[in-house]
Amino acid sequence: MDDGTEEDAHLMERLAKGEDLALTGLMNRWRGRVAGFLQRMVGNHATAMDLTQETFVRLYASRHRYQPTALFSTYLVHIAANLARTHARWKSRHPTVPLENESGEMVHEPHDSNPSSADAAALGEKARLVNQAIAELPPDLREALLLFSVENLKQADIAKVVGCSTKAVEVRIYRARSLLKETLARKGL
Repeated sequence: MDDGTEEDAHLMERLAKGEDLALTGLMNRWRGRVAGFLQRMVGNHATAMDLTQETFVRLYASRHRYQPTALFSTYLVHIAANLARTHARWKSRHPTVPLENESGEMVHEPHDSNPSSADAAALGEKARLVNQAIAELPPDLREALLLFSVENLKQADIAKVVGCSTKAVEVRIYRARSLLKETLARKGL
C-alpha cells in the first residue's frame, strides 16, 4: 500500500512543525486509497466520504503524536479502520430501513449505467455479486480481507491496525476467504 514512506514521514514532520499545507500533500497522496477502503468497509459512498474527511481531521489532530517508527500507511489506515468500526457500532444502535429495490436487493450506485457490451454487463454482474458477498462477511473478517487483499498490508501491519495478534489476522483472512468461496459457489461463480 505504501511506496513513499520517507515522503509521508517528511510531510508528517512538516505538519507537526505547523506547516498546515503538508496536510494537503498527504490528502492528495492518500485520499483515494482511504476512501476506497472505507467505501468497502461501510458500503455507502456518502458515509465513506464523510469518514475519509474525518480520517484526515483525526490525522491533523494527532500530528504531534505520530512517530515514524511504523509505516505511515499503517498509522493512517488504523485511524480510518477505527472510524469505520465506530460507525458500525453507531449504526447497529441506530438501525434504519435500507433502500431496497422491488426484489429486495440493496440499491447501490452503479459504476457504469451504460455498459458498452454484453461482456461488460456480465463482468459488472460478477463484480456486483462479489462485492455483495464481501459486504455480507462479518465486519472483522471483511476488514482483515480488505486490508490484506485490496490495501496490500502485511499481516503484522493488519494486526497493529485491528489490535489483535498476527495469527488472529491469518485466521480471519482464511475464514473470510472460505466464507467468500462458499457464498460465491452458491451464487454460481
